[in-house]
Amino acid sequence: MDRIFNINKPKGMTSHDVVYKVRKILGMKKVGHTGTLDPDAEGVLPICVGRATKVSDLILNKDKAYSCEMTIGIETDTYDSSGEVVYKKDISHITEEEVLEAIKSQMGLINQLPPKYSALKVNGKRMCDLVRSGRESEIKIKPRQIEIKKIEVKNIDFPTISFEVLCSKGTYVRSICHDIGEILGVGAHMSDLKRIQSGIFKIDKAITLEELENYKSKGLLCENSYSIEEVLGEFPYIILKNNAVKYYTNGGIIQSYRFEEYTFTDSDVQARVYSNEGFIGIGKIIRKEKEISVKSEKLFKLE
Repeated sequence: MDRIFNINKPKGMTSHDVVYKVRKILGMKKVGHTGTLDPDAEGVLPICVGRATKVSDLILNKDKAYSCEMTIGIETDTYDSSGEVVYKKDISHITEEEVLEAIKSQMGLINQLPPKYSALKVNGKRMCDLVRSGRESEIKIKPRQIEIKKIEVKNIDFPTISFEVLCSKGTYVRSICHDIGEILGVGAHMSDLKRIQSGIFKIDKAITLEELENYKSKGLLCENSYSIEEVLGEFPYIILKNNAVKYYTNGGIIQSYRFEEYTFTDSDVQARVYSNEGFIGIGKIIRKEKEISVKSEKLFKLE
């Protein structure tokens, strides 16, 4: 089975816990997730099975959307409710207008510092592990450019503010909350988080682990999952001529005169590749002087 499952991760489980459960339910070894979701968070966690694990990085690169609750006036060392309280401050002087202005400051392309309590690695070690083992001095955090494409405030009921955010990969919503607290001068932390979208995967189509087990017993797994081709549907495509397919699948570079048809534009760097028999995989578009060609990056059908 080479499929992608849109799992609704429950609170209290790590992403690796979900992988273990899916592996056990399906009786398969080759299972992987597409980006860590914190144990205290819930929501969309695409899980790739079989050869679909080859596209996990492509899914990981997509925009994400979250529903978040932020509590102001309390800062924690982890930037969320699982951490130790660093300090508490009075918020009686904070106005809704100040909160909205601070949230607005997070919009667009910004440089964000990830939390020290995160799975990002320094010299091969996770930062959170270094901090917990007393080696915080080894950590040199560099800001990363991310993009906040949309923030919509849903409710303000001090000390909590609820909002939805659409952001690029690599964004830490915990850091958004922390930075808003810094701007307001009273601290803040993320008190609740739900991932509601990851690329094409949305929360209203996500299935629980219990539902996955039920679909397995009833033989309905394919009807409740995604094919590799379906997940890559937004990529442009190239159809190779019959005499180019074997050379391509053996690692050869195919010039454009051996394309039967294509839809990529000048800005595209990858494309779905097809033979006349169907989907083959993902190819890298190469531009050299005036010549355009394609080389295989990921093969799925013909190996």
